Amino acid sequence: MRQILNTLYVMTPHAYVHLENDTLRIDVERQKKMQVPLHHLGSVVCFGNIMVSPALMHRCADDGISLVLLDGNGRFKARLEGAVSGNILLRQAQYRMAGDGQFSLAVAQAVIAGKLRNSRQVLMRGAREADDEHDQKVLSGAAESLARSIRNLSVTGDLDVVRGIEGDAAKIYFSALPCLVRRNIREFFTMNGRSRRPPRDRFNALLSFLYSMVMNDCRSALESVGLDPQLGFLHAVRPGRAALALDLMEEFRAILADRLALTLINRGQITADDLKEREGGAVYLEGDARKAVVVAYQERKQEEITHPLLETKISIGLLPQLQARFLARTIRGEMDGYIPFLAK
Repeated sequence: MRQILNTLYVMTPHAYVHLENDTLRIDVERQKKMQVPLHHLGSVVCFGNIMVSPALMHRCADDGISLVLLDGNGRFKARLEGAVSGNILLRQAQYRMAGDGQFSLAVAQAVIAGKLRNSRQVLMRGAREADDEHDQKVLSGAAESLARSIRNLSVTGDLDVVRGIEGDAAKIYFSALPCLVRRNIREFFTMNGRSRRPPRDRFNALLSFLYSMVMNDCRSALESVGLDPQLGFLHAVRPGRAALALDLMEEFRAILADRLALTLINRGQITADDLKEREGGAVYLEGDARKAVVVAYQERKQEEITHPLLETKISIGLLPQLQARFLARTIRGEMDGYIPFLAK
């Protein structure tokens, strides 16, 4: 079992991140704000206008510490990595299996089944706890629709059909998701479907920010086991797109991002004032609120659950690592088929 290494998120504008002996030091306006031993870090994620010293970049590459650059709204910009790690034989097997239509279809079906099952759990839980009859009806109806989509997945033999089923189910899911927001604040977190690049409402802006962090964790997990995050089975390959990382994160969207977004909104930790509309209609999370979301996400990753396959307690932050290993074993032929994580 690989120990979870900490991810350091640097969010203060104009912060200077540099190397000092065997530590990472952060200065703001020439004043030291933080110093962390490098061996405590697995990755460093910089949001917005952050300065990083060349010496630190070299050291991160040597030590296998990923350095990720995101814009101020959480959109991926660049990633620094050292020499490619992992067994070349595993990557050769990945490239070979990606060209196997039946294998790609089976993995895609499993990934989407896991996504829809976990999304359905969010809706069903909300329906049980709803005190409004209309909300309960909408949530229950959407959950039943997702159940039909899951059944349809198993009988299709075409990858494009799988993608179509996922797209239709996602529309139904996101149309029902606002019913999980408290009624007295729902008008501020309305959602007209999923929108991104840029997000067009507060709910979508919060989801996009969380998805960017889940994506980074999934990509790091794949790289740590030796897989190429660029070559996926469900998502089409495009230059600059980490298709396999997108595949892996599908089963975690609902449990790592959607549920956390709802918790932050319903508890008042994120309010309407924390998300501002910019020129052109795009909505983004403001500075202090971004820090609150990052802290909540890191705390969520430390929570423990019982893994249904391993039947042992693990921290939620380890799930991408475990699933990446299951995927690697499936590619090698050591498992009969990929088994997604299913939340209870």
